[in-house]
Amino acid sequence: MGTAWLAAYVAPELDPEEVRARIIGRLAAFVAELSHWEPVSLLSRFNALPAGEWMALPADFAAVIAAGLDMAALSNGAFDPTIGRVVDLLGFGPSGLQAPPSPEALTAARTNSGYQRLAFDRQARRLRQPGGLSLDFSGIAKGHAVDMLGDFLTALGARDWLVEIGGELKGSGMRPDADPWWVDCEDPPGATLPPLRIALHGLAIATSGDYRRGSHTIDPRSGAPAANDIHSVSVIHAKAMLADAWATTLTVLGVDAGLALAAKHGIAARIVAAAEEHLTPAFLAMLTD
Repeated sequence: MGTAWLAAYVAPELDPEEVRARIIGRLAAFVAELSHWEPVSLLSRFNALPAGEWMALPADFAAVIAAGLDMAALSNGAFDPTIGRVVDLLGFGPSGLQAPPSPEALTAARTNSGYQRLAFDRQARRLRQPGGLSLDFSGIAKGHAVDMLGDFLTALGARDWLVEIGGELKGSGMRPDADPWWVDCEDPPGATLPPLRIALHGLAIATSGDYRRGSHTIDPRSGAPAANDIHSVSVIHAKAMLADAWATTLTVLGVDAGLALAAKHGIAARIVAAAEEHLTPAFLAMLTD
């Protein structure tokens, strides 16, 4: 996924080297399914299927596409996992920006995108390629990988852990000193905001921002980078996958529409725009509990 991972856990009976090797193996299997950057991944093979062909999906792939389609419908397309060709043309895919895309190429890529074009049989875990559609799970897959790795550690016998992949974090249980897993919410450069420290006790946090790689969050509705003054969005949720997807969605929507949608669905979010902090009611409730 082009980033680093960290797993801290409390389980003296487990051999750290064996745990590390098993984590690496599990992550390799995950990348082989869902990486947009691996030409032979299952995701890349779906993107290359001819029109009308169905693909049987393993569990991770099925979970991510189900959540992605739910978020796409809930946000009226502000989140859309089908804009892989647009992402590639704008230079955020595996090949980088080869040349500025022509308006005709972008129009064709947008025409072939659209979550409504997909047919997904949830019960049978099958997905149909409508033709020319390219999936990109960049706004949701890291979060699912965090959830998956946490579940993996629990299955190994580690009930107390903190997992981080590319800035998305999730914690369970307690640290050895009986404190919860505390994490600090990062502020965009230039923003002078009150410090925000969060206890990840059965919770995850995901942040989407424009201050590390520039404006790389694509608005699926326009086919261009999101045009608003949001610098970062942090979302707290029980599932890292949904925190990841919500952070991406709110970044696209902008302050007013993002706050309204998050409040409607009880999402705990912190939006930083123009050096000002906006907190949803659910986030404020967590601060006062």
